[in-house]
Amino acid sequence: MEEKSNLIESLIEKATDYGKTSYELVKLKAVDKTSDVVSTVIPYSFVFVMIASFMLFFNLGVAFWLGEMLGKIFYGFFIVAAFYLLMVAVIYFFMHKWLKKIISNFIIKQLLK
Repeated sequence: MEEKSNLIESLIEKATDYGKTSYELVKLKAVDKTSDVVSTVIPYSFVFVMIASFMLFFNLGVAFWLGEMLGKIFYGFFIVAAFYLLMVAVIYFFMHKWLKKIISNFIIKQLLK
């Protein structure tokens, strides 16, 4: 009888150790994925901010230049805004599904890496 109780205690101890080890493994995998995603997102964010800054100043320059050529500064801003409205319409109506697919594939690839 005592032998069976020792066997059961050993089994319970091994199951507890297995549970703790599995829990630690899940935590380590989560930390690995999180650090991988964050280490990928930060450089892309930096590049995005730099490109956005470039585009802002470039668009301001184009708007002022066009406005000066047309005689009224705000005409240049209207033309630049109309250009972006046209770009948004083209992207939304013709490329929306394509861009969504590329972005979702990128996120899935990063999470499954």
